[in-house]
Amino acid sequence: MIMADEKTLLDQWRGMAYNEQTDKNTLQKLWIDYFQKEKEIYQQLLTNPDEEVRGTVKGLAEKYDVDIMTMTGFLDGINESLKVANPIEEMNEDTEVSLGFDKELLYKNMVAAEADWLYNLEEWNDIFDEDKQKALYKEQKISTTVVKETKIYPNDPCPCGSGKKYKKCCGKNK
Repeated sequence: MIMADEKTLLDQWRGMAYNEQTDKNTLQKLWIDYFQKEKEIYQQLLTNPDEEVRGTVKGLAEKYDVDIMTMTGFLDGINESLKVANPIEEMNEDTEVSLGFDKELLYKNMVAAEADWLYNLEEWNDIFDEDKQKALYKEQKISTTVVKETKIYPNDPCPCGSGKKYKKCCGKNK
């Protein structure tokens, strides 16, 4: 149970990682270090992608040789790719969490995050062949592409093919 004045691990992580008052160089170093550790954790997870790694936040931090805040950031990042989401909003060091991820969803989320250092990891080659990786990449990119419909003006030919002006045909009641 978290007391009202206690900050959750997630609040602490976000307060540290996204603090606009922090010096830019300090933040940059934090993120460079974080991305390297994140990459190492994913390399380990992807060597056995069907194994569901479970443990407490503290236990997983120890297993992957990272501090609690780095593990909290990792759990925040992977949460949308998990088969069952973790209670990241209220977790503490002793909260049991799972790293059981959906392989395709994880790959696409890495593409969506533009984390090329993650979706280009060698370990993916043992999970998906090159064609599957390209297909997942393309699927993700297409899913976020906004297609604007062409505007039809009143005096344009009606798109139904009648040969009439739009305002005298399908646009009549609009």
